[in-house]
Amino acid sequence: MTMLPQGSPIIRVTAMPADANPYGDIFGGWLMGHMDLAAGSVASRHCGGRAVTIAVEGMKFHRPVIVGDELSVYATLVATGRTSMTIEVEAWRRSRHSEEAYNVTQARFVFVAIGEDRQPRKVPGMAA
Repeated sequence: MTMLPQGSPIIRVTAMPADANPYGDIFGGWLMGHMDLAAGSVASRHCGGRAVTIAVEGMKFHRPVIVGDELSVYATLVATGRTSMTIEVEAWRRSRHSEEAYNVTQARFVFVAIGEDRQPRKVPGMAA
C-alpha cells in the first residue's frame, strides 16, 4: 500500500458480479470506464462544458479488483493546452471489511473541449 491521493475521490463504487469474469475478477474495461467518467467530470468542470476523450496514455494494472471491493477513482488536472486537458487518474481498491487501500491502476486521460458545433474550443489555463 502506498499513500492515497489527496482529496476526495471523484467516483466511488462497489464492484458487482455483473462486472466480473467467471473467476470473480473485475473486467479491465469496467475499471477503464469508471476512470474515463472521473476524468471527464474533471475536464468538463475545468472547461465549463463538453469535453471528449482523445487519448489514454500509460494504462497500467497493478492489482486485481474482485467482486465486493470498493473502487475509488481519483482524478487531477495536470496540464492544459490550447484546447486540451490532461488528467492523471488513479483507481484504488479496498476490501469491504478492511481500511487498507491499494492502487490498482493508473493512466493519463487527454480530453479536448468542444463547442456546440462539435469543434475544438479554447480551454482556460491551469490556476496558479
